[in-house]
Amino acid sequence: MKKRFITVAISLSFLIASKSYSQNAETEGLWKVSGTVGINLTQTSFTNWSQGGENSIAYSVFGNFGLNYSKEAWNFTNSLKLTYGQTKLGKAEIHTTDNEFYLEDVLTYNVGWKLEPYVSNIAKTVLSAGYDYSQIPSVQNSAFFDPGYLSQSMGFSYEKGETFKTRFGAAVQETFTSKFTKYADDPETSEVENTKVEGGIESVTEAKFMIVENVQYQGYLRLFGRFKELGVWDVRWDNTITMKVNSFLNVNLNVLTVYKKYEMPKTQIKESFMLGFSYTLF
Repeated sequence: MKKRFITVAISLSFLIASKSYSQNAETEGLWKVSGTVGINLTQTSFTNWSQGGENSIAYSVFGNFGLNYSKEAWNFTNSLKLTYGQTKLGKAEIHTTDNEFYLEDVLTYNVGWKLEPYVSNIAKTVLSAGYDYSQIPSVQNSAFFDPGYLSQSMGFSYEKGETFKTRFGAAVQETFTSKFTKYADDPETSEVENTKVEGGIESVTEAKFMIVENVQYQGYLRLFGRFKELGVWDVRWDNTITMKVNSFLNVNLNVLTVYKKYEMPKTQIKESFMLGFSYTLF
């Protein structure tokens, strides 16, 4: 419960700051709020189809929110990404395909150098229960903030407009679990640990640009290397190409690559190609 409160508190601080933006006239021009929500749908149905096949339906909903503050030398950026999706094939049970909460807060100070000092915080977990569908019946392997990941870092950042951002610094990463202790437990000890704290180095790079007219690329690469084993790095590489048809209809190609040796010894890859609707809230 204590660990879940941490993420809820962070989320509430994000929402409260957004609320203060809309109510406090004195801050007008300092805060910049952005928000986009959308849904992607896929459906296939067969009736007397001689070539075989099964009915299927799949959906994925997402929300991308930003809350940025800028005044004089200070710059405070916050981004929140929420995704959730399910699919059902024939008479099989419903499978969860997207399930993520990802919050990032970065505070930088412009000292007149090419590189700016920063501090940051990242919170990551799933929105609802996750399952291992390779087993029959399926077995639950995660829940909200079980595991939950927090990461704080400080160092220097470099930014070139809205096209390119990168930062590099020392970091502390915490893993919290309750029921699913395998994500935090140290197999070399006799006790079962439900929390894990690791020091290391973090690098985060973001890129956003137009490939051609109405086709945009957005990439996010995070690396984390532990001081005790700098030869092995956690990798999260999120790539999205959005092809805009009109103001609300678009085609999305997303490829997410994840490598965490202590969670899964092999590289994890998720690819999705979807036609969907999106709406800009603000």
